[in-house]
Amino acid sequence: MIEMYVLNVAFFQEGGGFAVLLCDKNNKMVLPIFIGPLEAQSIALALEKQQLPRPITHDLMVNIFQKFGISIQKVVITDIKDGTYYAELYLKDYNNVISVIDSRPSDAIALALRTNSPIYMAPKLIEFTYKYEELIPQ
Repeated sequence: MIEMYVLNVAFFQEGGGFAVLLCDKNNKMVLPIFIGPLEAQSIALALEKQQLPRPITHDLMVNIFQKFGISIQKVVITDIKDGTYYAELYLKDYNNVISVIDSRPSDAIALALRTNSPIYMAPKLIEFTYKYEELIPQ
């Protein structure tokens, strides 16, 4: 597995959509994952460490996890099929049992940011990455 971090949420004029940009720890490759505007907002809020007066969905999920003794061990971006990325949440419950839950990458990333959980990418997704210099102006 390749550890990644959220570099940014970007708006692409071409196509008019948002993407979360995942970057490896060595700043050599970037994996853009296109996401919806609500998910982009949730990830951006978490990146900026902003708290809203009332919990939005991802905050609510974190609150529920905490209440029931569940922690996010890691998030893994596992695959891409027909242009759609897949992810898994690795959750540990109060009995130390780890469960793997299918998730949209945007939801998994939003939760990982709120809980300071590591984000990984399966090595087979390297072919879908860009060189850091191609996406990030120097």
